[in-house]
Amino acid sequence: MTGATESTPARVVARVPVLNAANALTALRLVLVPVFAASVVVSGMTHAGWRMAACVIFAVASATDLVDGWIARRFALVTSVGKVADPIADKALTGAALLLLSWYDRLPWWVTVLILVRELGITGVRFWVIRHGVIAASRGGKIKTALQTLAIAWYLWPMPAALATVGPWIMAVAVLVTVATGFDYIVQALRLRRPR
Repeated sequence: MTGATESTPARVVARVPVLNAANALTALRLVLVPVFAASVVVSGMTHAGWRMAACVIFAVASATDLVDGWIARRFALVTSVGKVADPIADKALTGAALLLLSWYDRLPWWVTVLILVRELGITGVRFWVIRHGVIAASRGGKIKTALQTLAIAWYLWPMPAALATVGPWIMAVAVLVTVATGFDYIVQALRLRRPR
């Protein structure tokens, strides 16, 4: 017996670079927000070509949200910067779209206010409980995002009159799911904050 002890190799934790593909897509989404807004303003929600352009830009920006999340999880590229920037980019894009649709009298202001208050409120709730745990995006939350995206795109695209009437119905379902998932997140937050 030599008295020598085997040393346990230290666990090496790979540092994820801030400049990665997932964060680049999030940055692209942020850059596309003013481009999208400018397209809507130029269209005045009356010029079909510019409305189509605005809808395509919105769709591309929304798609980056799906892709950047998948890349971050698949290739272990989750960063603190991405965790903060991703929801900011999402809310900036959705918020800009809703505000512009209401500004051009395509969407009632109460719908925009309700959705934005819910989105900002849940973000605040998540920060409120972050020391106790993380409230992950639920399936309902993902459905809510998909419905909001579809409804906004429907309003943006110059639909024929018969199809244009479908937009408010999609938005109505989106609002219901938005409110319901908001309550669900609040319940989860209260459970996390409950003393054990």
